Amino acid sequence: MTEACRVDVWLWRARFARTRSAAAAMVEDGRMRLTHRGVQTRLDKPSRSVHVGDVLLFSAGTRLMEVEVLAFGERRGPAEEARSLWRDVAPPAAG
Repeated sequence: MTEACRVDVWLWRARFARTRSAAAAMVEDGRMRLTHRGVQTRLDKPSRSVHVGDVLLFSAGTRLMEVEVLAFGERRGPAEEARSLWRDVAPPAAG
């Protein structure tokens, strides 16, 4: 079983980016924060690893996303399969 996955690969498989290069650009632009074992860091390289249970905080379009990594996936599959790789942990918007 795989214990870690490159963050750019995971973002691509989870369908947060259309291409791996777009996922890499999200990370390189400094728009990504990772919480691993309770410590939050800013990701700066697409080759950084994510683990099951990690939380990623990033902007997706106009929306701020905070998602927990549930699985890595084996491929970039359909949206339903991609949705099973993460869980939204952002607090609901006040309204």
